[in-house]
Amino acid sequence: MTLLLPIDAEANKLLQRSPLALFIGMILDQQIPLERAFSSPYDLVRRLGHEPTARELAEYDPEALTAIFATPPALHRFPKAMAARVQDACRLLVEKYDGDAAALWSDAGTGKELLKRVSEVPGFGKQKAQIFVALLGKQYGVRPEGWQQAAGDYGPDGTYKSVADIVDADSLVKVREYKQQMKAAAKK
Repeated sequence: MTLLLPIDAEANKLLQRSPLALFIGMILDQQIPLERAFSSPYDLVRRLGHEPTARELAEYDPEALTAIFATPPALHRFPKAMAARVQDACRLLVEKYDGDAAALWSDAGTGKELLKRVSEVPGFGKQKAQIFVALLGKQYGVRPEGWQQAAGDYGPDGTYKSVADIVDADSLVKVREYKQQMKAAAKK
């Protein structure tokens, strides 16, 4: 099974075949609707005219990359900050994983190691790292021993707490309801 969001079919296909696109989508998944976050890698490809590599993005002129992110419709609500974050994350991929996004997770021996690696990504706090571990395990088959425990509350099946649980329209509704409940509880 792979991620299937209510976004353009080509954007979904990109997320299914490109670990870097999935990685970028997860980076952008904050303070904007998840549909926008996970569509943005496809929009980036279209704006560049090709699928970039992590090395290309790591070495891209920062001002030019910001301009690409800011072109309407912007790839993120905060295009300058997120262009920089994507660039920093791609630098991490180049430095530690030879530019291969999948290498970040493909050979992690345990869930604990996977969580540690993902937690090193710029902008990934504990919750975001756990959600990404859950997404990789539930929808991309990345399941080293202990991955569900490493994913914390996001690891169990049927929790409908994050993008990791979205497989159809019904599960999307359940995830949205959960997020609304959490926002309401935080306001109290």
